[in-house]
Amino acid sequence: MRSAPIVAALALAAGLVVSGSSAQTASGATPTAADDVPMDDYLGLLAQISPAAREGAEGYLQAFQRRCGRALTTQELRRAVSDGDGDPVLMGMIRANHPSQQAERDVTLQQLAQRVRCDQRSGR
Repeated sequence: MRSAPIVAALALAAGLVVSGSSAQTASGATPTAADDVPMDDYLGLLAQISPAAREGAEGYLQAFQRRCGRALTTQELRRAVSDGDGDPVLMGMIRANHPSQQAERDVTLQQLAQRVRCDQRSGR
């Protein structure tokens, strides 16, 4: 699977969340700023782009929680998706969840989970 189309779609998703922040969310809440978008709504948007995108993001969230001892915010996940080409670990987890990668999926995800960075602001 080529990652460029997924990265472009994920960047578009990040933009849609920002531009649609005044719209009512699927959960019925009306966010006051883009940072207030509920995680479930953002993950739902990723699932619309690709089931692998949502599964990869969920794995990334779990790995971050285990390694860093706190939950990643929606804003941090959006940044990991859209900054530059996206966080390489997150993009790797998305690729690993693609149906064509099922044979290596578990090993790849375990390796990538060990590379999750707790300092989201530092260089990649």
